[in-house]
Amino acid sequence: MHRVIQHFPRPTLPDLGAAIRAELDRPEVAARLEPLHTVALAVGSRGIAHLAEMVTALVAALRSRGLDVFIVPAMGSHGGATAAGQEAVLAHLGVTTERAGAPIRSSMETVEIATVASPHGHDIPVMWDAIAWREADAVIPVNRIKPHTGFRGPVESGLCKMLAIGLGKHAGARVLHGEGYVVFDRLIHDAGRAIVATGRVAFGLGIIENAYGDVSLIEAVPADRIPEREPELLDQARRLMPRLLMPAVDVLVVEEFGKDISGVGMDANITGRGETGGALPRFDGPVITRIVVLGLTEAAGGNAHGIGLADLITQRAFDQIDRNATWINSLTAGSLAAGKTPIALPTDDEAIAAATRSLPGIAPEAARVVRIKNTLHLTDIAVSDTLLETCRATPGCEVVGSWDGTWRV
Repeated sequence: MHRVIQHFPRPTLPDLGAAIRAELDRPEVAARLEPLHTVALAVGSRGIAHLAEMVTALVAALRSRGLDVFIVPAMGSHGGATAAGQEAVLAHLGVTTERAGAPIRSSMETVEIATVASPHGHDIPVMWDAIAWREADAVIPVNRIKPHTGFRGPVESGLCKMLAIGLGKHAGARVLHGEGYVVFDRLIHDAGRAIVATGRVAFGLGIIENAYGDVSLIEAVPADRIPEREPELLDQARRLMPRLLMPAVDVLVVEEFGKDISGVGMDANITGRGETGGALPRFDGPVITRIVVLGLTEAAGGNAHGIGLADLITQRAFDQIDRNATWINSLTAGSLAAGKTPIALPTDDEAIAAATRSLPGIAPEAARVVRIKNTLHLTDIAVSDTLLETCRATPGCEVVGSWDGTWRV
């Protein structure tokens, strides 16, 4: 294998705390904080760069304005759909009461706060975290804005989705997912509008990352502007996302898989495999024939939702799966394909070899193999001999020598 550096644009914020304070100082944002006494920060389960640092800075900035602050997990059914499990997910991500300087109030209890018309022709309830609804004057969702792994629409993974599904807890997530991804392009946007109309959202802290896992933008979006501004931020996020630059890959080896990396463990915007088991709509990346997953991240907590999108895994990965947490997530999302278990081979080498031997019409020694740490880190990858000439001819790819089995990320 050979090390290849992929080059992407890299706009980066040098001081995250200063950026957050500057956003709260903007007149249109500050005006929404003035009448408040208590705010709840909605924090989810995604792997966001420097999440704990940003949550801590936001808590401090809000408290400097005389506000009481607490944190609620906003992650739908993740964490095994239990209050303790969701608090544990936040702890895995570094968000704790001690570090953030604010209490975490985790509960699965919900209240119905609105209804929204389903494109299927009936009304459905919009559920919300009961503690956030009853004990906070307003909620501030904190989330990364990025393309979703199962659908395409004006808003995908970001503020509206956290408001509608993350804060809906298990009950709300189950109701909305029950309508199916085929209508999410309209449903999530409409649900976000309905929640904003309650007047219980101050603003959303939208975060965009570049291809290097750096925070490139932080924006406090006033609540009434979220449904219109989020699509614009999504376009920015899409342009900055990493990708595999070569046109075709026979075997993709993914070392790390987990909810902290993507909602389906490995980002469908990289692999092209959507959450429902088919091809991701409007995917413009390389054709990938086989995917091998070697292991789960510790922060995944055993939730392997999305593992069914791989073709082969290792026994190590199999042993790391918490079936209950995985199945609850997959059933709630209505993505049964994502919860299936692939064939598990005893070792890394055996899993990779099995993938190369199962390629239709391609001899194992001719397989074009790419190995990555995970789908968040694609600036440093490893490729087989059979891809060297392609990489040398591909803009943005730089072959730098033999791969020693380590990553420079």
